[in-house]
Amino acid sequence: MARLADYFVVVGYDLDKRGGLEGEGQGRIFQRFPEKDWEDSPFPQGIELFCQPSGWQLVPERQPASFFVAVLTDINSERHYCACFTFWEGLDNLQLKKAEPSEVDEVDEEPAVIQPAKLFAPKSLVLVSRLDYTEVFRNCLGLIYTIHVDGLSVPLETVIGNLLTCVIPIAGGSQRTITLGAGDRQVIQTPISDSLPVSGSSVAQLFRQLGIINVLYLFCAALTEHKILFLSSSYQRLTDACRGLLAIMFPLKYSFTYVPILPGKLLEVLSTPTPFIIGVNSFFRSETQELLDVIIADLDGGTVTIPECVHISLLPEPLLQQTQTALSMVLDPELEVADQAFPPVSTQPSALKIQDKEIRAVFLWLFARLFQGYRWCLHIIRIHPEPVIRFHKAAFLGQKALSEDDFLMKVLDGMAFAGFVSERGPPYRATDLFDELVANEGERIRQEEACPHKVMNHVKELAEQLFKNENPYPAVAMHKVQRPSENTQSTGQNQTPFPVLEEVTVQLYIDHAAAKLKTAPPVVKAELKGMVPSGPPLGEWSSRLRDIVDRNGNVMANSARRLEVVRNCITYIFENKMLEAKKLMPAVLRALKGRAARVCLTQELNQHVLQNRAVLDDQQFDYIVRMMNCTLQDCSHMDEHGIAAALLPLVTAFCRKLGAGITQFAYSCVQEHMVWTNMQFWEAMFYSDVQNHIRALYLETEDVNKQNNLVISALELASEQNRLWPTLSKEMQTERVQKEESTVFSQAIHYANRMSYLLLPLDTSKNRLLRSSGLGDVESVSNSYVTNSIAGSMAESYDTESGFEDAESSDVANSVVRFINRFVDKVCNESGVTNEHLKALHTMIPDIVQMHIETLDAVHRESKRLPPIQKPKLLTPTLLPGEELVMDGMRVHLIPDGRDEATGVMGGPPLLPAEGAIFLTTYRLIFKGTPTDPLVGEQVVTRSFPIASLTKEKRISVSLPTDQFVQEGLQLRSCTFQLMKIAFDEEVASDLSEVFRKHMHKLRYPQHVKGTFAFTVGQCGKMVVEHKTKDKNQSLKTLSKNLVKSAKRTIGRQYVTRKKYSPPSWENRSSLQSELDEDEISVSEEVDQSTLTLSSTIRSSDRQTMSNVVERACCRDYQRLGLGTLSNSLTRSKNEPFRISTANRIYTVCRSYPGLLIVPQSIPDSTIHRICRCYRQNRFPVVCWRNSRTKAVLLRSAGLHAKGVVGFFKSPNAPTAVPSQADSTSLEQEKYLQAIISSMPSYSENSGRNTLSGFTSTHMSTSGKWGSIRGSGRLSAYNPDVGTRLAGKESPQPNGGPSEALFLRQQKTYLYIIGDKAQLKGGKQDSFQQWEVVPIEVCDVRQVKNSFKKLMKACVPSSQPPTPEMSFLRCLEDSEWMVLLHRVLQVSVQVVELLDQGSSVMVSLEDGWDVTTQVVSLVQLLSDPYYRTFDGFRLLVEKEWLSFGHRFSHRGAQTLGSQSSGFTPVFLQFLDCVHQIHLQFPMEFEFSQYYLKFLAYHYVSNRFRTFLLDSDYERIELGVLYEEKGDRKSPQVCKSVWDYIDRLHKKTPVFYNYMFCPEEDEVLRPYTFISNLKVWDFYMEDPLSEGPSYDWEGRSRQERMAEETADKPDTGPKSQRRIVWPCYDSLSKVVPDAITKLLEDLQSLESELGQMSEKWKDTWDKIKTTQRTETKLESRPSFSSSLLMSSNLSHQRRSQGVYLQESSVGSSINLALDCEASSTSTPVAGRPSTSTLYSQFQSTESENRSFEGILYKKGALLKPWKPRWFVLDKTKHQLRYYESRQDKECKGVIELADVESVTPGTPTMGAPKNIEEKAFFDLKTTKRVYYFCAQDSQNAQLWVDSVQSCLSDA
Repeated sequence: MARLADYFVVVGYDLDKRGGLEGEGQGRIFQRFPEKDWEDSPFPQGIELFCQPSGWQLVPERQPASFFVAVLTDINSERHYCACFTFWEGLDNLQLKKAEPSEVDEVDEEPAVIQPAKLFAPKSLVLVSRLDYTEVFRNCLGLIYTIHVDGLSVPLETVIGNLLTCVIPIAGGSQRTITLGAGDRQVIQTPISDSLPVSGSSVAQLFRQLGIINVLYLFCAALTEHKILFLSSSYQRLTDACRGLLAIMFPLKYSFTYVPILPGKLLEVLSTPTPFIIGVNSFFRSETQELLDVIIADLDGGTVTIPECVHISLLPEPLLQQTQTALSMVLDPELEVADQAFPPVSTQPSALKIQDKEIRAVFLWLFARLFQGYRWCLHIIRIHPEPVIRFHKAAFLGQKALSEDDFLMKVLDGMAFAGFVSERGPPYRATDLFDELVANEGERIRQEEACPHKVMNHVKELAEQLFKNENPYPAVAMHKVQRPSENTQSTGQNQTPFPVLEEVTVQLYIDHAAAKLKTAPPVVKAELKGMVPSGPPLGEWSSRLRDIVDRNGNVMANSARRLEVVRNCITYIFENKMLEAKKLMPAVLRALKGRAARVCLTQELNQHVLQNRAVLDDQQFDYIVRMMNCTLQDCSHMDEHGIAAALLPLVTAFCRKLGAGITQFAYSCVQEHMVWTNMQFWEAMFYSDVQNHIRALYLETEDVNKQNNLVISALELASEQNRLWPTLSKEMQTERVQKEESTVFSQAIHYANRMSYLLLPLDTSKNRLLRSSGLGDVESVSNSYVTNSIAGSMAESYDTESGFEDAESSDVANSVVRFINRFVDKVCNESGVTNEHLKALHTMIPDIVQMHIETLDAVHRESKRLPPIQKPKLLTPTLLPGEELVMDGMRVHLIPDGRDEATGVMGGPPLLPAEGAIFLTTYRLIFKGTPTDPLVGEQVVTRSFPIASLTKEKRISVSLPTDQFVQEGLQLRSCTFQLMKIAFDEEVASDLSEVFRKHMHKLRYPQHVKGTFAFTVGQCGKMVVEHKTKDKNQSLKTLSKNLVKSAKRTIGRQYVTRKKYSPPSWENRSSLQSELDEDEISVSEEVDQSTLTLSSTIRSSDRQTMSNVVERACCRDYQRLGLGTLSNSLTRSKNEPFRISTANRIYTVCRSYPGLLIVPQSIPDSTIHRICRCYRQNRFPVVCWRNSRTKAVLLRSAGLHAKGVVGFFKSPNAPTAVPSQADSTSLEQEKYLQAIISSMPSYSENSGRNTLSGFTSTHMSTSGKWGSIRGSGRLSAYNPDVGTRLAGKESPQPNGGPSEALFLRQQKTYLYIIGDKAQLKGGKQDSFQQWEVVPIEVCDVRQVKNSFKKLMKACVPSSQPPTPEMSFLRCLEDSEWMVLLHRVLQVSVQVVELLDQGSSVMVSLEDGWDVTTQVVSLVQLLSDPYYRTFDGFRLLVEKEWLSFGHRFSHRGAQTLGSQSSGFTPVFLQFLDCVHQIHLQFPMEFEFSQYYLKFLAYHYVSNRFRTFLLDSDYERIELGVLYEEKGDRKSPQVCKSVWDYIDRLHKKTPVFYNYMFCPEEDEVLRPYTFISNLKVWDFYMEDPLSEGPSYDWEGRSRQERMAEETADKPDTGPKSQRRIVWPCYDSLSKVVPDAITKLLEDLQSLESELGQMSEKWKDTWDKIKTTQRTETKLESRPSFSSSLLMSSNLSHQRRSQGVYLQESSVGSSINLALDCEASSTSTPVAGRPSTSTLYSQFQSTESENRSFEGILYKKGALLKPWKPRWFVLDKTKHQLRYYESRQDKECKGVIELADVESVTPGTPTMGAPKNIEEKAFFDLKTTKRVYYFCAQDSQNAQLWVDSVQSCLSDA
């Protein structure tokens, strides 16, 4: 029973503290009854604020009476309902005046406030109650007001006395009639169950105001603890809305701040950090605007505003969708039938009260689904004296398969759910609707969930029960309450103020009632307690979900098969069948990704544990640990599937003996998992164990005669015990409490041990676990509400007392002790362990930890001695001469990257992941190891790349499929298109990997070029420090800056005259200054210009230098081209148009140019000094090639300085700012260009005849067109405009030049200057000059750099593409690499055309050392066949790239200085262009594709000095340009890549192109469209057998070793076949082309015979010459010879004629013949024979008859000898025979590929008579032996020789 009202209060306006008309006044309590507080409910403070929430104010006119209910919460979180009834009383002036004097004192000078005639003050009658009966309160207060206003005869005191003494039952569904003694009567119905909320129609009202989605947002926000604010202008609606929101949260109870009506004075409450539900009057809307994290629901406007920073987790799907559907069916039933033609009549929504219950039923149904089976996750840890219950959140989420769900996680972590567990956890209590729903309706809910109509039926049933709960007696309407009469309400004139009541009278009533209660007999209402049913176990509920979807969302098929594999493997391990287990292991590790397999593993292992112990041998132990680790690796830190929990007892059971008395347990090997550091995991484990023990405790005491087989759950047991508790005696009770308490205590000790096992690492000095998870911050993990200070203080004191001060492990020990202490505190406080016990625990923990550390130390020592199992031994790589190890191999795993080939996905063996070691040498990074998959056999996997080619290194973390933990790893990418993803093995200390990275960086970016491998090779392997040694070539050293700095310096015994110092021009002053200060070479992009010139005469001291310079490659080439010579006396024949200038011999004109330059004869050196200033980097135009036929020249220079451009094109007499200087230079420049033009013979011959008359139409259409090169944007967009001015007819371009109008005039242009479009703005063309500027767009260096990065990612992706759209081809296109190649090739082809037509071209782009170099080199390569030979190509690269200063070191980022500029492969781009041309003209190049790849690899490898440094000047300064020949320290170390290639070329034909067969002076014009370009296979090759094949010493050594191992005697039969794996083997070696193979065989045969083996080149040349003579002699030339030797294919591009597959080394015809040579190739059976290869070339049958005649052939067994016409065909490589010579029908074919030997024979039976014995010979093939007989012995000899020669030719 409870009082209907606790207090009655009259609150009025406080006149003493009023604030005028507008000012805020205050309220004050006039009277309250009873005066004294009740013991059970104190009087709430601050009631006066809540009576007028918007503030106390006087108003000028009377307002209608109002009523609302505010809710206050007291300190015990009890809610008090304050019903406020407010009416307005008039104040007469007397009252006002009485109050005024006090104010006048303060307001001295101010004029008095003008008061209106009448003012009204509010007065409130307030009822305070703990019950929420809004209507009853409204009626009672209304009655009191009516009595007062209408002056009824009933005394107010009586009514109030009756009101305060009215007592009603709280619940139980009874009905009470009350009367206050004024002729009134009210019926109060109490709800049946007090646990169900009473909502009236507030929920339906809330949905009407806000709508379904908005309320669902609020609902989720309230459950996930967000702040919610309601706004409305009605107070009662605010209360209703809040009540409605709380009602739909049932069975959860809201436990944060709850204030449905907040007074304006307390608005600062809204900025509290805790969650709340608060209502505020819309009057204060503006003050709520700046709240950033509050969700605002405006009831009047129907909106919900969610701030940006707030994320509301919504219900998980499909629940959300189903809830929405159900709600819309309740609220808007017409929606479903809205589209029907004949809608049913009765689809009206229910009445508001009913609808309210239906909505609540939907939410009840929702919670029943969410919390289904929650009782199976309750742990009961104490039964007496009070049940203590904990909820196992992780298990619940795991069972529900919702462990990732944000909403459920937050709800289960929330305060409301904690309350739910403590309220509904106890097993013995009264039950309500929700308990029944969860226990009994689970199955029904599950079946209905998919069908909305069934759901609705269920909802209606639930709604009925809810409605019945609130209205148990439906038909009662016996209310009778007076209301004020109409006239008093309207006029209210004669109102007297509310009277002061007689306190004594009221108090009497109260005392009287109290006395009565005392004497009355106690009301005994039997509490209906009972056992709470648990419902079906969770497993059944969600087993369907779980089977279908695994944790990662992978659909797990055929799980039974997988479980079988796991079981078999475990059985094999325990039966010691290790080989079987090893085979199954990879499959098991894959299966363990699935949850079922992990559970199965724990169950299986459990069966092998006897008496808590299972001793294994080393290998068994290792396998078991691997499986455990794999199982744990996929568990989240929550362990929602209980896998870690199941493994916990196992890791302390499985062990192995390490030595005498030393045992290693499995836990020491499975510590690396996050789950062990999660406090909640340990709590859940502890509680579940405690529950089991307590259950056992009471099961023993239970009657033994209850021996039925039902398993009693712990909750059922507890319920029974709780029922019996009151009947037990005191002793029994205390005994049980003590037993339980000691059970918990002993478990706490047990767990302290367990935790120390799993938290202390085996090697306590290396504390990986604690570092990674941060045990120190675990407080954040456990949401403990208990804080116990004993823990902290005790732990510290015991730590210091325990006397173990082990310096090494103390930090580990301390953090573990702290962690365990925190755990013990929490669980012991929650499970009521006494303080004495707690203290004892705190004393024990440090000792437990310390003892464990000591045992671990012994185990660690012993385990180190164990030979590591199953780890393959590290293979040492073969090093090159001079290469040394910097760091020994570190064990790592090579992990697959984005390429599938090696992983076995695309078929073939899974070579990766592989386990091995990574070696860092002075030159390379090498990985060498073996595949982890045991079935791949003994393959060795190698990946390596030069350290200098490393472009990117980043740390990654990797989880290996075979292994347990996430490893730290590195991803290393090189610009030789290698990628290594490595994960360090757990045995590698992390600091070691750091040392590795540091060394790698040091080697990758040395301080100076001298630190690179090419310089340090052969020196000691330590990091090279720069020594300031004396240089060899002192005379060359003089060319360095030191010479510039000092005035005099000795060279040998000569002196240099004092240098001239010409003052620099203004813009060069600053750069000069810095130049004089520095001694290092500047490495910035803009190389400083030097304006310092030295004496212009060559002194004798320079002679030695000069002779060196003359020797340099360029001079030989200039002489070959007829561009001038340097005779000894240095006199020049004047009639030559060009001369070799020595102006730059000591690099004063231009740092980055060579010492000798070709300039026009007429230009003196002094002019050169002046001209060079106009060009960037002083790189003025010089001649680099001359067309021998047209005598047109090719010039190269840098772009002009910006000011130079404009000056250059202005007419010379235009006035300029600095007339003298500017004019003179532009004049000089014009003179210079004119000199070049006049050097051309065509210029002197003619002046203006039409240049195009002499050319054929094809030339017309292909003459250079610049169209799209000038174009902007992407290059592939060609413009189909026709070069009308040029050819006058439409002809699209055949070779990639765009067809667009050209700048060619009809009059001849003698010189085209190709410049950068960006720089040539503003220059106007002068019509009289004979040169013309062609502006084109060139690719910027940055573009090349970015494009290359993308190309690398496309060719060698680091991981699988995120989307299938990002295929290789798409990435390739995105990189735009092909576009850049196209652009360069296009320009080059155009320049070739121009030169071929007799116009000279000057390429003047960027700084003249990137694109310019590319274009100029390609032009020479295309125009001049000499450059397509070995010598020529070398010369081309030395001349154009090295001498003309391409910045190799800078572009290759070879030193620390250039690290920031990044890697820009300009030279690689050039080589790729050459490769494209090579593909289109395979017969024009002496070198093979492999040669280009070799250069591409070694130009970045830094193995040779050739491609180091940025110019000849720098090379001379370092003394590497002209190294004396005899000075080599170690002959085996080559310093120049060219020497190396020469040596290798002599030994092996690998660089040679067998198809080389040039035509005289052919100019190549390749197609340049992107569709004609191919991706270079250099970018894609990755043979894992040996790594890149460009370091030959390493290869040959490996081969030798392989041969030695192969020589060992082998008894079994040997097959001559072997399998070739494209991603593993280097195809060129395994399946060599026919010619290479034959040459190799020849050499090996010669060496077997002990002959001096001939050089392969001599052999090849001999064969070629013999073939040529043969071709001439034979009337019908055999096709094979013409194919290879002669050039009789006069096709415009002979590539189409013969373009057979070209292998990756040595471009050749790949005649893979079926003889021993190719027995290595894959399956012979399906391969076409040689003949089919050639049938495409067959012109006539006769052409292929190399030798023919009649032979007798013996038939098969018992068949006679018969004469046949035999034809030996070299081309098809077969011996055919016919019936007769005329016969066209071939009778049979003997494939020569099958022939093993040809030997002299003997006559047999039936042989032809009268023929000498020597005429017989036998032909032995793999299938059978053929017996032949010729007419005579000479004929026989001829046949034998022919067949033999055929065999050898193959």
